[in-house]
Amino acid sequence: MISDTMQHIAHEYQSGIDAYTQDIFLAHIELVLTYCEQFYQRQFITRKLANHQLLNRLEELLTAYFKSDDLSNKGMPSIQYISEQLHISPNYLSRLLKTLTGQSTKQFVHDKLMDLAKEKLSTTNQTVNEIAYALGFEHPQSFSKLFKSKTKLSPLEFRHSFH
Repeated sequence: MISDTMQHIAHEYQSGIDAYTQDIFLAHIELVLTYCEQFYQRQFITRKLANHQLLNRLEELLTAYFKSDDLSNKGMPSIQYISEQLHISPNYLSRLLKTLTGQSTKQFVHDKLMDLAKEKLSTTNQTVNEIAYALGFEHPQSFSKLFKSKTKLSPLEFRHSFH
């Protein structure tokens, strides 16, 4: 398809320039770019097994990161860090997650972090501030704000719902 379109462009170029040549060139180039986008997007659909394996690797990476001291010392992992560890580009990671989960990379990481926060709030006696610092937040208010935006409950309200 792309080579046919390129042949059409070459034919048009060799036919001589007239009032429509530029519009025809642009239309063909737009068609080539549309095909490229189609082929790029198709890989997310046709590579389901590989994509789910990558998603599993991402979850394992986040679990290991959250269990290590990196979370409390360095904060949440950056998208750049995650993509480097998975050996893919940040854009590819974002598109893959959007296709598989409907979430951006940041949303996905926040949801996993909130799962850990819920676990700590429901199974430990740590204060909300202690949990916030352990999860890599510099300010407990930032943790509380994110938690409430994700769960519709404050961390204390969530904790009290278990007692």
